[in-house]
Amino acid sequence: MRITSITTHATPAVALVRIETDTNESGWGQVAPYCADITATVLHRMVAPVVFGIDDPDPDSLSDRVIAANYKFPGSFVARALCGVETALWDLLARRDGKLVCELLGAERGPYPAYASSMRRDITPADEARRITTVRDTHGFGACKVRVGAVNGNDVDQWPGRSEELIDTMRSALGPDFVIHADGNSGFTPKRAIEIGRRLHGGGPGHLEEPCPYWEMGWTQQVTAALDGDVAGGEQDNWMPVWERMVNERVVDIVQPDVCYIGGISRARRVARLAEEAGMLCTPHSANVSMVTLFTLHLMRSLPNAGPFLEFSIEDPGEFAELFEPRLVVEDGAMQMPDAEPGWGVTPSHAWIDRSQTQVSRAG
Repeated sequence: MRITSITTHATPAVALVRIETDTNESGWGQVAPYCADITATVLHRMVAPVVFGIDDPDPDSLSDRVIAANYKFPGSFVARALCGVETALWDLLARRDGKLVCELLGAERGPYPAYASSMRRDITPADEARRITTVRDTHGFGACKVRVGAVNGNDVDQWPGRSEELIDTMRSALGPDFVIHADGNSGFTPKRAIEIGRRLHGGGPGHLEEPCPYWEMGWTQQVTAALDGDVAGGEQDNWMPVWERMVNERVVDIVQPDVCYIGGISRARRVARLAEEAGMLCTPHSANVSMVTLFTLHLMRSLPNAGPFLEFSIEDPGEFAELFEPRLVVEDGAMQMPDAEPGWGVTPSHAWIDRSQTQVSRAG
C-alpha cells in the first residue's frame, strides 16, 4: 500500500486531511488548530513528498521519516502538519479492520471522565464559579480547570489579586473534594508560582499547569520540587529530546503532550511511555473541541498511565462544532465516544468542507 493523494480542507482555524491509497482505501485526520491554513501549506510542501515515498506506511515509521527528512526544521509547523497525515493513517488502518482507533490501540471503546476546561481570564471569580457550578450540575463534571495569572505575564495578574480570589472562590463554591486545576500559561516566576501552587494545593485536589515560561524548564523544575501537589506541563513541546529531559529530570509531575502539536498519536504515545517508565501520569492537552479532543479520547483509553480526566473545553466551539458529526458531548461527567462508524467514529461535515479552501497533492 502507498499513499497516493493527500487533500486538505482548510480555514485559518482548522484543517481536515484526507489520504487515499493505491488500494482504494482512505482515512480522515486533522492538523493542529489555529493558523491551520499555513499548516496545510507546510503539509503539502514538506510532509507530502516524504509520505508518498513510503511503502506500507505505519504511523510510527511514517512519523520518523517525516521528522528526519525535515531535520533542518525541527519546530512546530512540521509537527502540526505531520499530525494531519498521521491521524488520517490511524483512521484508515482502523477502518480496514472494522474497528475504532482505540481498539486498534488495544483498548475497549467507551467514555472517559472529563474535566470542564475554562479558557477565560476576563471573567470575575464569582462569575467563573457560577458557570463551573452550572456545568457541573448539568453535565456531571467532577473536575475543572481555570486560568490564573496572565499569559506570559511575568508575575502580572490579569488584574491585581484575581488569582488568589479565584482559587478561594472556586474552592468555596465547589467544595473540598471537587478537583480544581489551575493553568498559569507560562505566567509566573518560580517564587510566585510556588505561592499560587501552595494556595491551590492547600484547598483540595488539582494540579498547577505550565506555571512558568515553558522554555524555562529549570524554573518549572524548582516549582515541582517545592510543591507537595502536582505540577503539569508540556503542551507546547514537540521535540523528543526535550521530552526526555522533562521526564528524566522530573521537570513536571504530569506530562501533557498535545496530539496535534506533537505530531500525532504515535509521538504522543512515546511521551506517555517515557512517563510510564518514570512512574508519571500522562494527561494530554486538548483545549478545544476540534478532532484533537476526539484523538485524545481514543489515546487516553489506551494508556496504562492516563490521568483521571480528559480535558474538555466549555467555551463556545465556533466553527469547530461544524467539523464533524456527531458532536462531542459530556454526560454524567464523561465524554462519550462516537462510534457510528469505524476509525474515529465520526463523519466530516460536507457543509464545512464546501466552505473551506481545498488543496490536493498527488504522488508522482
